Parts: sequence; C-alpha cells; structure tokens
Amino acid sequence: PNSTNSSFTSEPDWTGTGLGLAGKLKRLLLWILVVYISIPLIIKLCPSIQAKLVFLNFVRIPYFIDLKHPSDQGLNHTCNFYLEPEVGLKIGVWHTVPAQMWKEAQGKEGNWYDSTFSSNHPVILYLHGNAGTSSLGYHVVTFDYRGWGDSDGSPSEEGMTSDALFIYDWLKQRLDKMPLFIWGHSLGTGVATNLVRRLCDRGSPPDALILESPFTNIREEAKSHPFSMVYRYLPGFDWFFLDAITANNIRFASDENVNHISCPVLILHAEDDGVVPFHLGKKLYKIASQSKSLSGHKVHFVPFSSSLAYKHKFIYRSPELPNILR
Repeated sequence: PNSTNSSFTSEPDWTGTGLGLAGKLKRLLLWILVVYISIPLIIKLCPSIQAKLVFLNFVRIPYFIDLKHPSDQGLNHTCNFYLEPEVGLKIGVWHTVPAQMWKEAQGKEGNWYDSTFSSNHPVILYLHGNAGTSSLGYHVVTFDYRGWGDSDGSPSEEGMTSDALFIYDWLKQRLDKMPLFIWGHSLGTGVATNLVRRLCDRGSPPDALILESPFTNIREEAKSHPFSMVYRYLPGFDWFFLDAITANNIRFASDENVNHISCPVLILHAEDDGVVPFHLGKKLYKIASQSKSLSGHKVHFVPFSSSLAYKHKFIYRSPELPNILR
C-alpha cells in the first residue's frame, strides 16, 4: 500500500496554472502602464528629449555610409565638399549636376563642378529630402544641417535656417541670371518657408518655392504623426508633448510664414502620406492661397492619388514631375 501511495501522481491543478498565467498578464500590463505613464513625465522633465525626437538627426539609414564619397552610392555625377557658415562649423554639401552632364562628370573634381554653375540650367537648393530630384534637368545642391550626417554642431530651428540662408547666398554668388528654386521636403519644408520669409524680408525672394509633403506647423504635425497615436487622446497631451517642443524654440510655422512670402509657391502632397498627413498640406495651401503677400503670385497645389503609392517620399518618381515644374 505504501509503495502504491508513493507512486501516485495527482491530476494537474489547471485552476492554479490559470491563476499563474493571469498573474503574469497582470504584471505585464502593469509594466506597460508604468512605461506609458513614465514617457510623458520624462519628456516633460527633459524637453531636450523631445527635440531629439523632432530632429531624429541621430538616425542614419543606411548607417555605414561614407558621405565623402557619393560615388559609393552610385552617384558618380555628384561632388561632396564642405562649407563654413560660421567659424569652426563645417557642414557637408552635395552638388549633383543635371542629367545632361552626367557623362562629362565622370572622374571630375570639385573645381569642375563649381564651374558648371555657369551652364544654362536652373539650380534647386534642396532641403532634406529624397535625392531623386537629381534625375531632372537641374543642378541640385543639398546639404546636411548642423548636427546631421558629417556636419558639425547640434541641430536647432534657428541653426538650420541660418545654414540654409548661407548656402543660398553662396549659390547666388556663383549664378548669373539662372533661376534658383528652393525645394523643401517634410521637415525641410519648415526650413524652406523660414528661409524664404527671410529672403522676402530683405527684398530678394527666390524664383520659386516648392514644398513637398509639407505641414502647417510643428505642433499640428506632431499631433498628427503616427508616433503620437498612442498618446493623442491622453488628457494633457499638449502640455506633456507639444509644449515640450515649444520649450525648445521649435515652431516651423509655415502657416505663418506664407503670409510673409512673395514668390510663386508649388505644393506637392501624396494622398497616402503616412508621416505628414495629406490634410495638413491641403490646409497649408488654403492658407497660402488667401495670403495677401502671395497675391499676384501663382500658388498651386498638386495632389498625388493613393493609387500611385508615392506615400511620404516617393513623389520624385512621378513621370509628370518635369511637366509640373515647368
């Protein structure tokens, strides 16, 4: 009998196991709740974290890329060089020549690229976006703002705008009578409207302003961004997150700037843009179209259907783009 009792195995306690699983789920949910609550508090206490989330200059994709050698990325018609907008502050610049010059550009050095600004091709100053526009018949000059890529310094709205103004003036010194357009993409549209407002204030507007996937201002964009979805309806969302952006002097108020701009404006936006919602680009267009300073200047909005799948950064693929820009 003793041996029988010692070898007896009871049935599993399924009820106990179920309670154990429920306990683990409660613990997991508690941790998720703690993290969910902690993030707004941390951002409120350390607003500089929110600035990093706005600029994302610490993210480089692909990571292992040598910006000094554009040819490594297949851009053997692009030259890399550095300029100093301020003493001791270097920013990296790329100059891509028009498609008609690609063959001639093979193996050329910086002096040759600099001399090509005298050619009969317009120039685009491109403020942070996809380099696909280089396939058009334009010189394209783009650069990394301070704190991005291999440029020195730390990012700020004022610093980014100052860098753009410096590059614009540098280009104007090299151009004769060829048009100079300013093209901003995404966050670069905020820089672009800041820049053009300053240029108009001093009486020297660019030939045109092109805004690709723009927003109205950084607060509205942050509230509409997919990353804000889990907190958007949290009581105090503005106080926790948006006020932290303002505390870093980050505004990118394109909706205000268009009331001080006096040059042709072209807005491009894909309906399926998941980063900067289409309705923000449409709203900016409506404000610009009613601007007194833009009265007498062409203000045009070009939507791209969701069926084209251009999303946030593939508008440059549109075969209609060259015709749109004319």
